[in-house]
Amino acid sequence: MDTRLSIVVIEDNDELRAATIDVLSRAGHKVLGLDCAEVMPELAALTLVDLMIIDLNLPGEDGLSLAQRVRQNHPEIGIIITTARSDSSQRQEGYAKGADIYMTKPMALAELSAAIQSLGRRLKGISEPEMLLLNVSKLTLLGPHGQVLGLTSTEAKLLTAFNLSPDRRLEKWQLIEVLEKDSANNPLATLELVIVRLRKKIRQLGIEDQSIKVIRNWGYQFCLPVVVTT
Repeated sequence: MDTRLSIVVIEDNDELRAATIDVLSRAGHKVLGLDCAEVMPELAALTLVDLMIIDLNLPGEDGLSLAQRVRQNHPEIGIIITTARSDSSQRQEGYAKGADIYMTKPMALAELSAAIQSLGRRLKGISEPEMLLLNVSKLTLLGPHGQVLGLTSTEAKLLTAFNLSPDRRLEKWQLIEVLEKDSANNPLATLELVIVRLRKKIRQLGIEDQSIKVIRNWGYQFCLPVVVTT
């Protein structure tokens, strides 16, 4: 099934808009870049658009208002809101206005591309494993349905280590070394506590299956694909 998308990028920063268009075009998508909502084609003309990337702080009509109009008239279009605002109440408002994914700037274009790939496959009805996006500098984890949660530095280290290992498997002693828990009174119990807490957080992203599997008498395997950005 064709996973290429028709994407509209509405971003008033000329350099960021151009860079985004370049990355998405090279990935095979058809991309239209606009600097404000007022130059957007009439809503009736958006029937062939798959996804819109909307900056929140646009001149004229703001991104939230635009996202709400698009969602009301074209509920089938995917919407990603990008913004420098990271307040949780603003994030909640973004989702309430129709965003599928709310991403905080500055963000790596690789992270945006991965989010687009995941959302695009859902829009086209392609079944795929749940994918997570880990930002190690912000200590955030983006889930497949757009939810974002904060991680501790220990949890981020754990995910990064799993992601770098073959088949995302690590022995217990390797994980203890990665997490620098060698000097703990009970290193295995400390590791198990970190695993339990991380599993619980991942369930908050709407992923019900076991994300971290125990390999008896050996170690653990992380069962979800992860894209790591900085």
